[in-house]
Amino acid sequence: MMRNGLVTAEIARRLPALGQRGQYRQAMRRPGMLQTLRKLARCRRATAALEFAFVGPVMLMILIGMFVAGVAINNYMILTNAAQQGAQSLALSRGTSTPYTTATAAINSAAPTLTTASIVKTFNICTNAATPDCTYQCTKTACSVTTAGYTAKVTITYPCSLMIYSVNYAGGTCTLSASAANVVQ
Repeated sequence: MMRNGLVTAEIARRLPALGQRGQYRQAMRRPGMLQTLRKLARCRRATAALEFAFVGPVMLMILIGMFVAGVAINNYMILTNAAQQGAQSLALSRGTSTPYTTATAAINSAAPTLTTASIVKTFNICTNAATPDCTYQCTKTACSVTTAGYTAKVTITYPCSLMIYSVNYAGGTCTLSASAANVVQ
């Protein structure tokens, strides 16, 4: 740009348009977009913040996903315990007048953190434990456990939610299911 202290013809043409010589120097020092990007690429002061900006949301999503999965596993464990308590209560209620009510109360007390109205219960009395289908289903109005040696089977279902940031990872509805069986005493 400067040869032997003389201003080249190109710079000389620009000087009248810019006014004073100081304004020209200031205009030449003004960084362009490419220069700014190069400067940012060389700067190491904000590297950790930039990495966190990329990695932080992903790590937060993983953390929330672990929490939601942990809640679902906890609900399943509570549901399994409640099914076992219901089957035990139903098996031990031979000869009582309200085995359905007793088993329902046992299930509800074994699952205090679950919403009681959302628990769907099915009680069956099986004459032969070897066959998967039971011959007698207990209902709220008709449930009679009279013969020892039969199998009392309880199946419980409960809705779960695997939704994280409005995305349902269950692919539709999620239902937890647990069943337990005990021999009628």
